[in-house]
Amino acid sequence: MKADNKAKSNFADKVFKGVAFISASMILVVMGALFFQLMISSLPSIKEFGISFLWSQEWDPVENNFGALSSIYGTLASTAIAMLVAVPLSFVIALFLVEHSHPVLSKIAGQALDLLAAIPSIIYGMWGLFVFAPFLQDRVQPFLCKNLGFIPLFKGYPMGVGMLTAGLILALMILPFISAVMRDVFRMVPSVVKESAYGIGSTTWEVTVNVTMKYGMQGMLGAIFLGLGRAIGETMAITFVIGNAQRISVSLMEPGNSIASALASQFSEAVSQPLFKSVLLELGFILFLMTFVIQIVAQIWLNRVRKSMGTGL
Repeated sequence: MKADNKAKSNFADKVFKGVAFISASMILVVMGALFFQLMISSLPSIKEFGISFLWSQEWDPVENNFGALSSIYGTLASTAIAMLVAVPLSFVIALFLVEHSHPVLSKIAGQALDLLAAIPSIIYGMWGLFVFAPFLQDRVQPFLCKNLGFIPLFKGYPMGVGMLTAGLILALMILPFISAVMRDVFRMVPSVVKESAYGIGSTTWEVTVNVTMKYGMQGMLGAIFLGLGRAIGETMAITFVIGNAQRISVSLMEPGNSIASALASQFSEAVSQPLFKSVLLELGFILFLMTFVIQIVAQIWLNRVRKSMGTGL
């Protein structure tokens, strides 16, 4: 009887290991299939334009002249704006919810934060186009142009849509994700550690910087890279408000485009044109590689932080 039970247990363990192995392998298979398919579909464009496709600003579907530089620039610029705005705000929000707010307020605000994270991106895009962009055009951008117009970043005509609007909408989208993860990370800091710091006379700021942040540094970096991954590949929200202009401008007031917005706005036109379609798929391939590189850099950075700190989440 015991031998039968042991045999069944061993069989169940082997089945579980097999299922777990297959499930984990599927991730690699899907990634490999995406990489292979995008690369194969991009070959006509690669053969036609070569490596110069990456730094060319040409975009003429009529003459079949294409370049990826404006899309790459727009992707990086809008993502940078979003991260510069969202990361500090997310940190402050998470810290307030965990350390300083009343438990009832913390619960209500936390639920509202989770609800914001569940809103579809197209809703953000529509709100940005019909509400936020007109507000920026009437109130914010004229002020920036008038008072900071001597700076190239704020030089131009208030249009509502543009790189600045796209970056702010992206910031609003990724803020709930970063805040929620940071909030959970701060909650996982042992109370005894913070109480010990308070006991030796540390101020709230000193406890936050020297205890909470250091203990949860790895989790905070993970939250930041989670938001970065969401921002760099966002499609519908940014398509509504970025302006979809295939050009590079230093001014944040001017319209631009990103890789994702170019794919969303022009793919229907490219279906019947093989070279144009291959160009867009190469843009998708570039975005895939950019995301992959960011993840590798994130892992390397996290490993270095883990080794330098010795402990943490």
